[in-house]
Amino acid sequence: MRKLFPLLIFLVSFQLTAQEDAWVFFKDKPSAATYLASPLTMLSQRALDRRTKQNITLDSKDVPIEATYYIQVKNATGISVLAKSKWLNALHVQGTEADIKNLTTNFSFVDKIEFANKSLNAKGKNKVKSKTVKKRSKFAKVSTTFNYGDAANQIEMLKGNHLHEQGFTGKNSHIAIIDAGFPNVNTLAAFQRLRDNNQILGGYDFVDRSDNFYSGHSHGTHVLSTIGGYIENTFVGTAPDASFYLFRTEDSSKEVPLEESLWVEAAERADSLGVDVINTSLGYTTFDNANYNHTYADMDGKTTFISRGAEIGATKGMLIVISAGNEGNDPWHYISAPADAPSVITVGAVNSTGNIAAFSSFGPTSDNRIKPEIVAKGQSASIIHYTNGVSTTSNGTSFSAPIMAGLIACLSENQTFLIKSKKQSAMNLNTLLKQSVYKSADRYNSPTDQYGYGLPNFEIALSNYVKSLSIEEDVLKKITIYPNPINTHFNLQLNTADLSNYRIQLFSVIGKKVFEKRNLTTKTIDVSALNPGIYILKIMNGTAQKTIKLVKR
Repeated sequence: MRKLFPLLIFLVSFQLTAQEDAWVFFKDKPSAATYLASPLTMLSQRALDRRTKQNITLDSKDVPIEATYYIQVKNATGISVLAKSKWLNALHVQGTEADIKNLTTNFSFVDKIEFANKSLNAKGKNKVKSKTVKKRSKFAKVSTTFNYGDAANQIEMLKGNHLHEQGFTGKNSHIAIIDAGFPNVNTLAAFQRLRDNNQILGGYDFVDRSDNFYSGHSHGTHVLSTIGGYIENTFVGTAPDASFYLFRTEDSSKEVPLEESLWVEAAERADSLGVDVINTSLGYTTFDNANYNHTYADMDGKTTFISRGAEIGATKGMLIVISAGNEGNDPWHYISAPADAPSVITVGAVNSTGNIAAFSSFGPTSDNRIKPEIVAKGQSASIIHYTNGVSTTSNGTSFSAPIMAGLIACLSENQTFLIKSKKQSAMNLNTLLKQSVYKSADRYNSPTDQYGYGLPNFEIALSNYVKSLSIEEDVLKKITIYPNPINTHFNLQLNTADLSNYRIQLFSVIGKKVFEKRNLTTKTIDVSALNPGIYILKIMNGTAQKTIKLVKR
């Protein structure tokens, strides 16, 4: 025992001094009212316009983290702040376990702490054992060969050419690509068209905290090429007229939890700039420190930090397109985070004939939701090589996702056009768009774990989208309530079972809002707390609304 005693002291000492990653969550945002009263201090006008179009109200998630909280944590003993998220009201910190835990003792505004090493969290949360996962090179599955050709197959198999023929080429869409780097995008001839037309709006390197985003791993350059690359008579991306923000959040030399936090930071930046579509061909399951690894149980869309951030991003009105992952042949063959987030569009990979690529990761999520939802070409996909700017081929859902994201951006470009040309109000635009794409897919009625709903047909999706706008408008017009006058409750009479996108508000005769209910789960509304009188009831779905006079006895 004497010989072991010094070793035990060393091990205990090491555990006490080892640096841990953790997220520190705050209880509130004391400055929320001030910021919400001045929206342009938080979001660009384009972002506000996008919210208005989709009838998404501002809330506390849009408010920056309280500056005084940030400063106090940053100055705490032994703590380094590496990233922050206003959506999750959290800081990503590093420090010893003891120093991090002291934050809850020293600062009353700290709500909770989540360690990346789940065994350190209270009550042993998420100690679920997972199958052994071999650490892999991040981009090992992205193999490149020089088979020169064009991108016709990957566009035409999705009927994306139909969108282009209708004049929808992404002209009014802003796309953010969150990836590992974008070297040579500022010099290659294949991106000259983007540069000449000022379609690269900006970007940021979150890894190095630098404005030079034309750096890092070539993966992002290849991803961008499938959407915005252009070589006359040789190669065209799926949204050649879209505009882009390029964000680097991935450090290809290592795999650490910080990358999840940097991704959320980038998504928040994209939202604030008014981005319409985010593409990310990144996913997280294993880390250099195996204590941080995610389990399949974590793939439920609400556990990992990045998936929670992605889900919030989708609620802010952005269409978020995520690669399913390239682990289909591995012992871990499941999708990765943030592909498990419920509201993102997760994309698997097929070959040129529409058959599944063996490497494409499987669903469902651990809570048994369909993921991926759709597939696109990812085996021998055409890309622009970052060294010489020529058309070549490469493998991975890293490319099926952006191919899809470009066409999603083209379809979303229809939103303003359709609203004006059909004289219709915009309602649940992103929800309707996603449903229109999914229903167009060739396996919609019989989805599988690897194909999801299958290969979309954007000619059908466009038709679905136009029809769905009309159907939803008709549903709203036909809504009635009963009884009226009322005593304590009234009932909505409408021909739909899905109430999640509806909300109601009641206003007094002088225009003061006295009642609001969102994300309805029942058609029976309890207003027993209201005083007798005359009220104006607004029933809303997206930006469309119906107004009814209501009398309470």
